[in-house]
Amino acid sequence: MRLTGFSRFLITLLVAGLLFFLVRTLINKFGLGKTTTTEQSTTTPKGGESGGGINATDGSTANNQNNTNASTNTNSATQSSNANRPAFSYTPPAPAANGRLRGVVELGSAGFNSFIIRMDDRKNWKLENAEFGASLVHESMATTDDIRAGLRKYIAKMADFGVQSKDIHFVVSSGAAKEPTVLKISDALKALKYVVNIVTPEQEGKFALKCVLPDQYRNEAFVVDIGSGNTKVSWVDATGKVKSFETHGAKYTQKGTPDSQVYSNVNGLSAQVPLANRKTCFIIGGVPYELAKQDRNGKERYTTLRQPDQYEAKGDKIKAGLNIYKAIADKTGCQTYVFDWDANFTIGFLLSL
Repeated sequence: MRLTGFSRFLITLLVAGLLFFLVRTLINKFGLGKTTTTEQSTTTPKGGESGGGINATDGSTANNQNNTNASTNTNSATQSSNANRPAFSYTPPAPAANGRLRGVVELGSAGFNSFIIRMDDRKNWKLENAEFGASLVHESMATTDDIRAGLRKYIAKMADFGVQSKDIHFVVSSGAAKEPTVLKISDALKALKYVVNIVTPEQEGKFALKCVLPDQYRNEAFVVDIGSGNTKVSWVDATGKVKSFETHGAKYTQKGTPDSQVYSNVNGLSAQVPLANRKTCFIIGGVPYELAKQDRNGKERYTTLRQPDQYEAKGDKIKAGLNIYKAIADKTGCQTYVFDWDANFTIGFLLSL
């Protein structure tokens, strides 16, 4: 049968239609020839300034990329820091609800450090308030009367917090005992009928241990207090007695003492720490405080430090403190150094009363 021209035209259209649908199905199925387009934002920034179309979008993209990179770098640094620090988990026992408020003031040549704690009969304690570097001498107190008036105001602040007058104590560290300004303040306090306790380096070491060393760590840890004038190292020996030694402080460079001499001296003395007590070191003082600030996680009470060679020395005092820290770490081989944000040797003085 012969097809007419019109019939052949209809068949051609049908075949073309079938081929069209077949090709479109294959494209959709396999994503052939698919093109992705990106819309550019031309949002006007706050403040009414035009973003400038593409340039504004490019700038926003660059800023976002920089923020992402900065965040990534910060997270990487934090993760790296945490990776270099051993874990430490401990919660000190809280004092009983009827614990009494006690205050102690450390008299220093440049100012006062004061602490108010709540302590119960079992010597469990909690830091309620702390002030660092409060200066009375440098606030136009030229005469003895000025100093006395300033001291009265200072004591009144502690009383307002709830500390009874008889529970406020004053302590002079061994490093500040010979400072002329401290002697003036000490005399003024005695005139106000307060007792001023001048402690020896050995006592400082024992007080630091009493404050910072948890009972469960007594047989496996030691304590280091790196001060400006001296460093105290203490521990509890096998017989239960507290042992300690004193060595250079973080301001030894002001005396012209070479780093190598300090390292050798501290390293040699650290050999006294028994092997059994070298698992953990509880460390306090000005330089450890500066190091802990770099690694603290939120408001945690205990911050574990990195090894001394993993810190960058910024300033002579930090460099000197790291030299002392390294000398101790190299000799003892201790891997865990725990900084206690609430501890101070003067609190140990309160605990010893």
